[in-house]
Amino acid sequence: MYSAIARNKRNTWFIMIAFVLIIGALGLLAGWLAGNNWWITAFVVLGAVGYATVQYFAADREALALSGAVEIQKSDSPRLWNMVENLCIATGTPMPKVHIVHDDAPNAFATGRTPDRAAIAVTTGLLDIMTDQELEGVLAHELGHIRNYDIRVSLIVFGLVVAIGLLADVFLRLTLFGGARRGGGNGQAQIVFLIFGLVAAVVAPLLAGAVQAAISRQREYLADATGALTTRNPDGLASALAKLQEHAQPLKKANTSMAHLWMADPLRQNALSRLLSTHPPIPDRIERLHTMGGTF
Repeated sequence: MYSAIARNKRNTWFIMIAFVLIIGALGLLAGWLAGNNWWITAFVVLGAVGYATVQYFAADREALALSGAVEIQKSDSPRLWNMVENLCIATGTPMPKVHIVHDDAPNAFATGRTPDRAAIAVTTGLLDIMTDQELEGVLAHELGHIRNYDIRVSLIVFGLVVAIGLLADVFLRLTLFGGARRGGGNGQAQIVFLIFGLVAAVVAPLLAGAVQAAISRQREYLADATGALTTRNPDGLASALAKLQEHAQPLKKANTSMAHLWMADPLRQNALSRLLSTHPPIPDRIERLHTMGGTF
């Protein structure tokens, strides 16, 4: 457990460095597509560094805003507040800010840079269908993300995915307006640059999605284990996961860039989204929890 936490802290820096390197490579490509205008490369690299810095400090608030989360106090939802507070006392975790998302889709997520700057958000749909034991399991899972520093890594991934999406749009524009200059009026060359730019614009978001999925899946397993150890009731979390699967529906404000933050996949599923899913299959997660339950 502690080695996983230390690994997550190191991964934060690795991801930030990789983020700048990837954006730099894309910046080189953008400058080339624009006719060797390397000032575009410098602009993209400097923008990437600035963007990574801003995202590190602001992505948690951005994620909460995108989800439509509303911060609450104890009087607004005593059941939810007391459960979070009791779990924090039991684990020695600082009390996070508590938010509610008004959405019928049952789901939850945690965000923040560190445990003392964290927030937990749950949907009204989740509160409506979960028993106390199931809700406790869900909250323990989200606190597990906070205690394991998954929230910090997830924020960096969130910023990476948003940036790659913006760059994909830049590629499309540079392909249309820069390819002609590089082709020097040669129609065949223009077609080559157009195809190259379009491929780059398509592959970049797919690559970001693959990174997002790879990082998220193992963290979900770890948070499940942490939550089960916290409550000493793996079956409660397993039952909550079964309900999430049974009542699964896309969120009203689903956003692909923050899909990995949610406890269950918040997007409408299709063949491609299943391939790049940011979450491991719920039946696998339930099976692992039942296996853990047999050891208590």
